[in-house]
Amino acid sequence: MKKIMLPIMSAVLGMSTLLSSQASAATTFKDVQANHWAKSAIESAVTKGYFKGYGNGLFKPNASVTRAEFASLISRVAKAMPLSEAGATDSFKDLEGHWSKAEVDRAVSLGFIQTKDYPNGFKPNTPITREEMAKWMSSGLMASSEEYKKAFVETKETLLPVKEAFKPGIAQAKLPYLAIAMGTNLMNGFPDGSFGMDKTTTRAESSAILLRLEGVLKKDATSFDDLNELRMVGTKKTNLELVSSLTTGNSSIADISGKRKTFRNGTGSLVFHRLIAVNVSEPKKKKSVYTSVFMTEYEQKVDKNSGVLPIFKEITIYPKRQGFNLGDYMNGVIDDTGGGATITNGLNQKYGYEVLPNLETAQFFSKYKNGVKLWVFDYMSLDDDEFAQFNMDDRSNAVIIKQK
Repeated sequence: MKKIMLPIMSAVLGMSTLLSSQASAATTFKDVQANHWAKSAIESAVTKGYFKGYGNGLFKPNASVTRAEFASLISRVAKAMPLSEAGATDSFKDLEGHWSKAEVDRAVSLGFIQTKDYPNGFKPNTPITREEMAKWMSSGLMASSEEYKKAFVETKETLLPVKEAFKPGIAQAKLPYLAIAMGTNLMNGFPDGSFGMDKTTTRAESSAILLRLEGVLKKDATSFDDLNELRMVGTKKTNLELVSSLTTGNSSIADISGKRKTFRNGTGSLVFHRLIAVNVSEPKKKKSVYTSVFMTEYEQKVDKNSGVLPIFKEITIYPKRQGFNLGDYMNGVIDDTGGGATITNGLNQKYGYEVLPNLETAQFFSKYKNGVKLWVFDYMSLDDDEFAQFNMDDRSNAVIIKQK
């Protein structure tokens, strides 16, 4: 009996080795080095059947991805999503005879692609932009879940942690799509602080994005902490309660957002917009998506055990007095409403937001007689006995921040 089993076992082991070798060959490419940052993602995406290599053993990781290719890719990733009864069969006239027609039609049926976005044709061979990618994936998520639709509505007025959000700004119609893509970690910003809305994406980058999409499609929108933070900033105008042990109770920063505060010295006024907190002292609380936007790593280390919460306020200052300067502002705000100091770490230059000036302040404000929107920073104590009070000219909108 043993003499019979040994050859059988050898055959089984040999077949196993052969299959393993074939799988390895199927996902190994001559132009994807062992130390390539996306090697694992590329191999996984190919093994799953999302991506295909070229017949000559190349993957071309740095090649751009076209609209047709990405539509086909997301159709394959979303293969488990049910099609509507009236599935698209002729989405775009310029796809007749094109290899991608069936999969583009499926992506349209699943809600990833909106035909109204391409009134002049799909132009399948056009390299897809990162903005398009974000919109397609976010649209598909909304089509699959009511909670993602709710997230879309709640992020229409959020703040994205990328430089385009500050300068030149992102159109409100585009903002929620980017928020969902970033909040679910489908897409992230670049080291220079930008999202790169007009940039194209390589095959290597798309491999990583596809694997993330595969995972996100299986989860509820509320399971993503970063998306929850972006939703809170969009609705409450602050992330305070997610990243700290402080609360506004039954009130909300949204209650004072857009409200005016006249300076006590009569030199001008301000309008309060939002408050962003960065957690450096409470390990059990969420680390904000805005951390790198407002604080350097060195500052985070310095404040780590300080027992304080760094906060950043977005306000618009309206100078009234001729020669209005920094002193007029500092002496004009007596409570926590819009008071703050200058951000001097240089991150404003990277992200493009305006900050309170320290030098030649009269000359600075003289250029903004109709108001200037900028950011100031302050600290809030995390001690039980401390609280901050925000009062606007309309006293009915007072907000108190205190321990939960």
